[in-house]
Amino acid sequence: MKRRTCLTTMLAAAAPAAAQSKTQKPIQLNVDLAVDPAKEQEMLRTFRNTFRPAAAKQQGFIDAKMLKLRSALIGKAPAGANYRFVLMFQSEELRQKWVASDIHQQVWPMMEKTLSSKDYTVLLFDAEA
Repeated sequence: MKRRTCLTTMLAAAAPAAAQSKTQKPIQLNVDLAVDPAKEQEMLRTFRNTFRPAAAKQQGFIDAKMLKLRSALIGKAPAGANYRFVLMFQSEELRQKWVASDIHQQVWPMMEKTLSSKDYTVLLFDAEA
């Protein structure tokens, strides 16, 4: 009988999380960055070895990528940007929790110090599919 009570309790605790994930859509953050060409390898190393692993440990993390701009095929490329940072989380609330964390306060400045400008564009999207 104790086993049944334990299983019922576990299922009840999991239900709100399952309901929340069905009602909230994942988000994708896009940040257009002007990375200093002299610090490009430092930025990539920091992203791969420090920033991404720290983000991956956070609740709601889905993915993080660093995209290097090759060319603008139609329209204009973001002024001065040579990289786009893409971050996906299960919800904006969980992403905000990550941004407010102590570890984010340590690792984002490591990324930011490789930029030639801290005037970057940040776009937040709801992921529909």
